[in-house]
Amino acid sequence: MKIGIVLSRTPSYSETFFNSKIKGLIKSGHEVFLFVQYAEPDFKLCPTKIAPQLSKRNPILQLKSFLRVGWVMARNIQKIKKFINLEREVNRSWSQIFKNIFNNAHILNTKVDWLHFGFATQAIQSENVAAAIGAKMGVSLRGYDMDVYPLKHKRPYDLLWKKVDKVHAISNYMMQRAYQEGLSANKNFQIITPAIEVAQFEFNKSKNWEQPKFLTIGRLHWIKGLQYTLEALAILAKKGIDFTYTIVGAGAEQEELLYTVHQLSLENHVYFVGKKSHEETMRYLSEANIYLQYSLSEGFCNAVLEAQASGAFCIVSDGGALAENILHGKTGMVLPKRNPMALAQMIEEVLDLPISKIEEIVATARNRIKNDFDLKSQEKSFSSFFEN
Repeated sequence: MKIGIVLSRTPSYSETFFNSKIKGLIKSGHEVFLFVQYAEPDFKLCPTKIAPQLSKRNPILQLKSFLRVGWVMARNIQKIKKFINLEREVNRSWSQIFKNIFNNAHILNTKVDWLHFGFATQAIQSENVAAAIGAKMGVSLRGYDMDVYPLKHKRPYDLLWKKVDKVHAISNYMMQRAYQEGLSANKNFQIITPAIEVAQFEFNKSKNWEQPKFLTIGRLHWIKGLQYTLEALAILAKKGIDFTYTIVGAGAEQEELLYTVHQLSLENHVYFVGKKSHEETMRYLSEANIYLQYSLSEGFCNAVLEAQASGAFCIVSDGGALAENILHGKTGMVLPKRNPMALAQMIEEVLDLPISKIEEIVATARNRIKNDFDLKSQEKSFSSFFEN
């Protein structure tokens, strides 16, 4: 079976979700292609097809792109005709149709059995491509697709829901959000959660639970709830609790968060270390003893899986699918979002737990990750997604 996966760029080494998906499909005997706008030179997992690029500064490159698209149209007249007819059926303007032909030329020039969009937002304006090339259409639903994009665009997936053959969601929460956004309950779907290579993460059994070392990994974005986390930690600092809080990640909110740290007098407690490599991030996970993910919403959150595999005690909000990631009282603690006082109280309760209880919860979390969220089982699930 030939499977084409549409992404904005080739996945980096640390993006285990897509890399494992590609590896698993190839192991199962499928031929995999990536359709991307940008490809890293060192990406070798599977063949890549790069979208034509518009260069406003270089007219020669722009001419080459138009000639390339013209060549694709000339060689694929029947596919182009079918695509145009499908576009006209949904009342798209001629200017938008030609724009869509240009942006999808690298796909319209290919024959695959399945065309799978790695994110729902990437399928917008490409909803008719799969039918035009005679392929089945799949799509993955992730956090930004369901939680953020629909806030800015009213019912953006109506056409996608009609055209897609099968939906992949990374959590039950994502499926419920899709239904709220208009997906039919009769549509074929499969839930496949993120997974990690558990063996990569050293289970640190000698953590010092007497000295709190908090950690959060993620982009500096409002949805991560970092403002609320800092307010909760300020409550602990005022009570004289000594701790360090390391935030791994970068983003547009850094300046605002730095000012919050200053206002809350947390300069001696909070450390922004920026975006780190996968190896460096694993070191931070190994050193931390309590992992905090007090997000407003998460599609699932790989970082929480990695924290559990590393032996950190996880405290998370009930935002999105975090309550599917952590089982409250068994593999960590889950509490309502947007409540700094409740978070501070929960952290104090965890710090007061007997070390034996903490170690029991941490061990249970590690075993659950090993049994339920390992890459090997995820690889089999993705193969069955396309085969069934």
